[in-house]
Amino acid sequence: MEYTFDFNAVSLAPLLKGLWVSLELTVAANVIGIVFGFGLALLIMSPFKLVRLPFMLFVEFFRCTPAIVQIVWIFYCVPMLFDVFLDPITMGVLALGLNLMAFNAEAYRASIQAVPKEQIDAGIALGLTPVQRILHIVFPTAFRASVPVLLTNGIVIFQQSALVAIVAIQDLMYQGKSLATETYRPIETFTVVALIYFAVSFPVTQIVGLLERRRQLLVS
Repeated sequence: MEYTFDFNAVSLAPLLKGLWVSLELTVAANVIGIVFGFGLALLIMSPFKLVRLPFMLFVEFFRCTPAIVQIVWIFYCVPMLFDVFLDPITMGVLALGLNLMAFNAEAYRASIQAVPKEQIDAGIALGLTPVQRILHIVFPTAFRASVPVLLTNGIVIFQQSALVAIVAIQDLMYQGKSLATETYRPIETFTVVALIYFAVSFPVTQIVGLLERRRQLLVS
């Protein structure tokens, strides 16, 4: 059977609408992951085992279970167990944000451990409180060192945002599935969807590569 391609049947309007939802989810999840991931890293580095252990378990849970299971669990189990009902976009942001927090926490932890002790000692000599040392010395240094990994994790979350289609959030993947069903053109539709994901992800991967090369030059 000879197949005739017809990309004119693929309407970009619903796909771009879905892309906007995917980007909203990605940006909001990255805000959560970048801000709270640092706090989580500090907690899992606590010298107190009772403080450290539950947060380490949190990180390992999100790192060692599939993102799709996490999304489905949060969407269906959280309302049933805790009587909390949020709109689908908020639930999607929560699921993706918690996942990203766990991965960013590990990136921050490695960077925090690499902060030169001399900088901490200088902060102590200047009379900075522990909180001030974290905000003005540790966080800026760790953040700069973590940027390549944070960007990589961020673009992974953009790609994983396609999983929210399974819970009927009208993101890019959901719109692609709907369009493929309506037009009976799955090959053309999902090819365009893949190209859109690639068009967003590829520039970020190039930026990550550039930052890594610059960092290597500075170290050498």
